[in-house]
Order: sequence, then C-alpha cells, then structure tokens
Amino acid sequence: MSRTPSKLSQLLFALLAYTSLAIGLVAIVVPGLPTTEFILLAAWAATRSSPRLSAWLEHHRLFGPMLHNWRNGKIILRRAKVGASASMLFCAGLMLVMLDHGWPVYLALAGMGLGNLWIWSRPEQTQGSCGEGACSRRAAKRPPTDF
Repeated sequence: MSRTPSKLSQLLFALLAYTSLAIGLVAIVVPGLPTTEFILLAAWAATRSSPRLSAWLEHHRLFGPMLHNWRNGKIILRRAKVGASASMLFCAGLMLVMLDHGWPVYLALAGMGLGNLWIWSRPEQTQGSCGEGACSRRAAKRPPTDF
C-alpha cells in the first residue's frame, strides 16, 4: 500500500532540499562547512519532493558521482574526506585564534569533530571494487600467474 505525500510534506521536503543545496553550494568555498553532508541531505529531500531537482543533482558533474557512490555503498572517497577534514581544521584554527573562547566556539568545534568522525567512519570503496586506480596499482604489483 503506497501513501502519497501530502502537499504540506512535499513543500517542507522541497524547502529542506533547496536550503540544503544552497548551504552545500556555499560550503564549496567556505572552509569549515561540509559540502558532502548538505548535498546528501538535499538529494534525500529532493527524492521526496522534487523529481526535477533530484534528477538535476543525479546528473550534475560534481554532485552526481558523489550521490552515486553514496547510494551504492554509502561511500565517501578519501580525497573528499581529506578535503573536509582540512577545511574543518583550518576553520577550527581560525575560530580559536580570532574568536573569544566561549561555549559557541566549543559547540562548533564539537560539531566539526563529530562530523569528522562520521565522515571517516564511511567506507572509501565497495568491497571488491576499485576506486581511484587501486586495481591497476594492485595488478602492477602482482606477478603474472599465466605461463
């Protein structure tokens, strides 16, 4: 039995999708904001509200591969993990140097730390698959078996 979502829930999911997409786009250039999580949230909400936005995200040259990896094994590539960690570390350093050390700073640092833990807990490739040229490197190191 399939339930059709109400107009209100579709509107709320669309609002979440477009807001998350906007934050994700800003996060591309602002250190400390994680792009990946906001794009994943936007894609999730778009599938429940806007087939057009969902299709656009799926076929986008930057976001499409990320969404494909996520849907096929919840994969986040190592270069994305390193980039996210580096930008959060840079932002944390700026916050510690430039802002008063009040509870909002510590809350932001804790959020970045939890975000980093979550990112690094995700796999980097599916079992038995080759990502970022790993198979060709492994094949080059193995001696030939056919004589």
